Amino acid sequence: MVEPAVVEQRIREGLGGVTHLELEDLTGTKDHFRAVIVSTAFEGKSRIEQHQAVYAALGELMKGPVHALTMVTATPEAWAKRQG
Repeated sequence: MVEPAVVEQRIREGLGGVTHLELEDLTGTKDHFRAVIVSTAFEGKSRIEQHQAVYAALGELMKGPVHALTMVTATPEAWAKRQG
């Protein structure tokens, strides 16, 4: 288990350039999360590279405390287009 605030902090510090972050504890057990992450750090990266950057930011949390993470990642430009 890991507090959602810790997950958010790791993402913000590890990626930099985060302009929007939503994190939801899907099961209430603090180990299954859904994240929406918008960051300038994703510019020029494929979706796989974006997700790898998030995993790297979370580091050892992905080896146990975080059992599952589903995510939507986007650059600020792509996010603005999605939002209409």
